[in-house]
Formats: sequence, structure tokens, C-alpha cells
Amino acid sequence: MNTKRAAGHKPPTAGDYLIASKNCELVNLKYFLQMGKLVQCISNLVHALQCERGASNVFLGSAGGKFTRERQAMVAASDRLCGEFDQALAEIHRELTAHPVSSRLLNQLATALHGLEGLPELRRCVAARKVTAASATEDYSCLVHNLIAVVFEAADTAVDPTIAGLLVAMVHLMNGKELCGQERAVGSAGFSSGQFDRALCQRMAHLNEAQERCFEVFISFADEDSLALWQALRGHGREAEIEKLRQLGTSVGRYKPLDPSLADRWFGLMSERMDELKKVEDSVEGCFHARCIERFADARNSLAHQETLIASLGAREPLSQPMLVLCDSGNENRAVETWASDGAGEQFGRSIFDLVQEQALRLQQMTDELQSAREALEDRKTQEKAVLLLMGHRRISNDEAHRALRKLAMDQGRKLPEVARALVSMADVLK
Repeated sequence: MNTKRAAGHKPPTAGDYLIASKNCELVNLKYFLQMGKLVQCISNLVHALQCERGASNVFLGSAGGKFTRERQAMVAASDRLCGEFDQALAEIHRELTAHPVSSRLLNQLATALHGLEGLPELRRCVAARKVTAASATEDYSCLVHNLIAVVFEAADTAVDPTIAGLLVAMVHLMNGKELCGQERAVGSAGFSSGQFDRALCQRMAHLNEAQERCFEVFISFADEDSLALWQALRGHGREAEIEKLRQLGTSVGRYKPLDPSLADRWFGLMSERMDELKKVEDSVEGCFHARCIERFADARNSLAHQETLIASLGAREPLSQPMLVLCDSGNENRAVETWASDGAGEQFGRSIFDLVQEQALRLQQMTDELQSAREALEDRKTQEKAVLLLMGHRRISNDEAHRALRKLAMDQGRKLPEVARALVSMADVLK
């Protein structure tokens, strides 16, 4: 069937769509340049809430005898950083909502904001000692989890592999630090009571193992400067003392009383460790911001170059007999692009073809490089889904579900992500 183009309307050309492709990359990079400030604010707010949680834990555990002033100072610091988070979110609000890149990201932001709305009431309950240390710790941990999940969802939307990799490193480092904070609370409870019961021992073991898994992923994607800070942290004498106390609490602590004063030492060491982890976080965030600026500048220059080149090509004689162009779909049987023309038009066709092919190859390379980052994010999602399935099917706690998943992996001699994927694929059977 023949179709006629409306008179007076110039149809879009290959060059138009090539420029649109380049511009799409530029818009995405600009978005992450703005997102970087929000990620930094989340990192700072999470650390402040972790400090506030630790002080509240000690305050409640000592029946209000310790950390009264320290907790008040930390509450003020958290409030200030909440304001900075709100401001950063307001600055990127239009970009997030006008052309949303992820409904999951927007939903997670809604969840995080809703949780923060309940923070004043939680603080009032802590101040009045109407909640237990364990209950307050759980509520603070939920707030922190929701904020870290925003960074996770942001990482899932990145299309530039270098930016995606740094966000993957960032979110796994943040998760590792959060697990470190939870271990601080569990250890403080055990040492304060003079003993670690079976549940506390299992909880400590789970938190320690989960941290190491997060840090392994971080190491795979972090930049060199951040890795150097990480190695310095791991080589500090504090780490050996933490391990010694960890072993003391979870091995002999169940059979003979422990010195309650060890709780203060444990809390101090773990707090120092979290402060050092925050420095590594800041390093990753700084590298992420610098990479966004660099990639944005590169993309802007590339777009300007392409516009100039295509404009110069367009000034030549247009194609005399354009034929159907079949683009590479990524299959092995790749179609060959043909362009019937002569003279200058033929030269023009070959030049546009070269530009399109160059862009296609570059985008494919970016997709290939993104694969490892996407797999790391997907593995984490799948493991969380598997844990939720086990919790519902066996009616067990989160920790017990994680232990069950690890045991399945060890018994089968398979990697944890593989077992998690198998469980998720059987979701309908488990219902």
C-alpha cells in the first residue's frame, strides 16, 4: 500500500533521531547530577538517625541514666539534616514527577517520607521511656531501611555503567554500615545484661555475615580512593578488638557472666567503626558526583559535535532514492543497512550510517558494562523476596529466614543468589 506524505511537512530524518538519542543520554545524566545531592543528603541523614538510634538505645537501656544530653544533641542534628533532605528533594521534585523514570523510586520516596512523619512521635515515646530499647531500635531501623532503599531504586534507574557501579557500591556500603549499627545495638544489649542468650548469639552471627556480603559487593564496584580508605579501616587495630569482643560474647557469654562494663567499650568501638564507614561513604559519594559532572560534560560536548556534523551533512545533496533501513536488533543474524543513492547523497548516507552504527555500538557496550551492576541489584531483590517467602511459608522471623536461606545454599553447595532465584520461581507452589 502506498502512502503519501502530507505536503509542507518535512518527515523526521535519521539525523533527527540520532540527535534525540544523544539528548536522551544528556537528560539522564543531568538527572543523576541532581540526584547526587539527594543521595548525599540521604547518606548524612541515615548516619544521623543511626547515631540517634544508638543514643536512644543506651538511654532506654540505662532507664534514662545515660546519654540524655547526647541524645538531645543528636535529635537536633537529625532535624537539621531532615531539613536538608527535604530541600534537596524539593529541588529535584519536578524532574522526578514530570517525566518519572521509575514508579518504584517514587513509591519508595513516598514510603520514606511517610516514615519520617512518625519520627517526632517515636522521639516522644523514647523521651518518656514508653518503649523498650528493642522496640525503638526496630522503629529507627525501619526509617533507615526506607531511606537506603531510595538509593537502591535510584541505582536501578542508572543507564551509565560508571554511575550505576558507584551507586551499587554506595547502597551496599550503606547497608553494611546499617547492619553494623544493628550489631552495635545487639552487642550492647548482650554485654549490658552480662550474657548472650541463644537468640542474641544467632542475631550477632547473622548481622556479621550479612555485613560481609554487603562489603564484598561494595569492593567489586568501589573506586580506588574509597577502597584505600576501606583497607585502612579494616587494617585498624580497632577491628581486632571488635572481633575479640564479638567472639567473647557469642561463645563463652552464654555459660558465664560477662563484665557489664564491656558494653561501653563495645558501643564506643562500634560507633568509631560506623564513623569511619561514613568517611568511606563520603568518598564514594564524592567520586559519584565527580563522575556525573564528567560524564555530563562529555555527553554535552558529544551532542554539540553531532549536531554540527549532521548539520554540515544536511547541507549536502539529499538522498535521491532512500530505501528501507534495517537496524541491528542485537541478534546474531544482523541485517545490513542499505541506502540506494548516488553522488553526494551516497556520501551523506554512508556518513549517517557510520554515526548511527557508532552510537549503536556504544550503547551496546554500555548495556554490557551495566550488566554486572544490574545483576548485583537483582540478586539483592531476589534474596529479599526469598526471605519474605520463607517468613510467610514457615511463619518465622526475618533472621530465621535468612539463616534458612543460607543453610539451603550450604546444603545444596550452591550460591545464595541461585537458591534465592529457585525459591522465588517456586512462589506459587509455596503459597
